[in-house]
Amino acid sequence: MPLAPYACHPSKSRGRRFAESDAPTRTAFQRDRDRIVHSSAFRRLVYKTQVFLNHEGDLFRTRLTHSLEVAQLGRSIARSLQLDEDLVEAIALAHDLGHTPFGHAGQSALNECMQSHGGFEHNLQSLRVVDQLEQRYPAFDGLNLSFETREGILKHCSRANAQRIESLEHRYADGQGGVGYRFIHGLRPSLEAQLCNLADEIAYNAHDVDDGVRSGLISLDQMRDVPLIDKHVREALQDHPHLGEESQQRRLLYEAIRRILSAQVYDVISTTTSEVAKHQPQSAAQVRQCPVMLSFSSSMQMQSQELKSALLDRLYRHDRVLETMAAAQQVVHDLFAYYVQNPQDMGLAVEQHLYRAVADYIAGMTDRFAIGVHERVTGRRLFAASRS
Repeated sequence: MPLAPYACHPSKSRGRRFAESDAPTRTAFQRDRDRIVHSSAFRRLVYKTQVFLNHEGDLFRTRLTHSLEVAQLGRSIARSLQLDEDLVEAIALAHDLGHTPFGHAGQSALNECMQSHGGFEHNLQSLRVVDQLEQRYPAFDGLNLSFETREGILKHCSRANAQRIESLEHRYADGQGGVGYRFIHGLRPSLEAQLCNLADEIAYNAHDVDDGVRSGLISLDQMRDVPLIDKHVREALQDHPHLGEESQQRRLLYEAIRRILSAQVYDVISTTTSEVAKHQPQSAAQVRQCPVMLSFSSSMQMQSQELKSALLDRLYRHDRVLETMAAAQQVVHDLFAYYVQNPQDMGLAVEQHLYRAVADYIAGMTDRFAIGVHERVTGRRLFAASRS
């Protein structure tokens, strides 16, 4: 299917920070995706947590499976909107590369450790991973991804951080600003980048319901006071009455989640199609001048927010989750203090910016590696054995 004029066309990419010859058999965005998949940071996502820590069970989502689900949803929507699927996939697979071990609890703890040293934010760290920390190529640090992929990875940024990023950006051949420019001047990213941001939300809402029920911390019946869930559970039972049997509850959950995903995907396609027709952008550059066009309808946005609120109250703030997260944050604080005093144990030549180097090192850890190192250097075990 041909790309729409408002899509990011790989032949019109703004290019890379360091000039490279085109690949003979792959577009710029396909090449980005392949570099991301082969990176060390991508492989580590398999042992980084979403909500439930990696040691808690083999069937819960990890950052890797989440990224794959975001990529699948993104590609499906991109195809219908005639956006570049390869760019969407590249952004989706890279968007969590900077996540710490232990999910948002790890990020919060590392940010606390770094408060006097520039702070820590996983979205900025993802860009740092692909720009600097991956060291695979002889001519440059990072993966040297195209502007459009990097733009999508940096989905939110403070003005101060944007100005700092812009001061470090290599100049692009067209003379325009880098990936921090839009945050300073109030512009939007590409539709492909907007899509990945929304696909991320769609994916984690759905799979957190699944993982929450699987964990036993919430039940499908308990979540039926959420309109989005109740509607699709009722429709599933109407079409398949046998799913009401006790032995079919897992299948009922899957069917309800499948319908929720479909409803949200079709809502995004319909809403975005209307917005594009309203604003009629004729290029990716014009998209950046328009309001956000890729979104839920107001009705679906409200339903999605109700689901997020319910998950926050019943799952993310559940006593067991909070207990685990408190232990995870203690691990990060202890490791940070240890490596600041013992930087040689990181196996790195740290010549300057010690605190940032320690943050980079800890952010790159997997859950299990962080837990193991913490037990070794402190002699304390904060987590029970695996419940797999």
